[in-house]
Amino acid sequence: MKQEFTVKPISGYLALLITILFLGGAIAGFAFNIIWLGVVLSILFIFMTIGFKVVNPNGSLVMVLFGAYKGTIRENGFYWVNPFYVTRHISLRARNFDSEPIKVNDKIGNPIKIGFVLVWKVLDTYKAVFDVDDYQHFVLVQSDAALRKLAGLYPYDNFEDHEAEIALRSGGEEINEELEKEIRERLLIAGIEVIEARINYIAYAEEIANAMLRRQQATAVVAARFKIVEGAVSMVQMALEQLSDKNIVELDEEKKAAMVSNLMVVLCGDKDATPVVNTGTLHS
Repeated sequence: MKQEFTVKPISGYLALLITILFLGGAIAGFAFNIIWLGVVLSILFIFMTIGFKVVNPNGSLVMVLFGAYKGTIRENGFYWVNPFYVTRHISLRARNFDSEPIKVNDKIGNPIKIGFVLVWKVLDTYKAVFDVDDYQHFVLVQSDAALRKLAGLYPYDNFEDHEAEIALRSGGEEINEELEKEIRERLLIAGIEVIEARINYIAYAEEIANAMLRRQQATAVVAARFKIVEGAVSMVQMALEQLSDKNIVELDEEKKAAMVSNLMVVLCGDKDATPVVNTGTLHS
């Protein structure tokens, strides 16, 4: 498989001097009625003029002669190349691609919307020009395909797939590294270097967003209740142990059950409890 190789062409300033001399000679030939000399030098002047090329910083120039690759100019400057070369300027600058969120299904089939940002640049100009039809379109299509594949490998979250160690919403750097690896492998054929790939948008699709929001709220409420009950049980246990150790009051099983019930209601209730003052005996 061929790959890029760089060349250093003739300096454009030297070629410009020769071109000026050809022009002066052509004018002198016509002036002194040496027509053949004027015609030849005029043709050489036009030939030289066509070959001037400028390569800007972080740019390159790919050269082809009658279907044969003749090299790439990567060093910026003013040059002269064979006028028969077919040339193409390729930018070597880093480029951003911010994708529009696309609708896909995650691992368990939930429709989600996901988007990403990609930073890339051309690394091998030969592959970018000759191994794919349109390298910029190739980057867009293959990046989209890589994102769709990644979304199908992981669940959006682990509410339904409790065995999932990594989820799209919480995977963070691991998900981004997997995405970057997948895109890099796909773009290798086009000579593209992937600098960074990151998910920048992820959400449930509109048709299930409300239902999933209610589910998340319910899950959060259950988790909060679990913590409240766990703490309340510890507090009740501590209260009974303190009362027993310090001999403050003797409680039989029935009184303990009533005390536990009252404390659990006070500690786990949604609203502040309203105290009732007992001015009689404990048995009233």
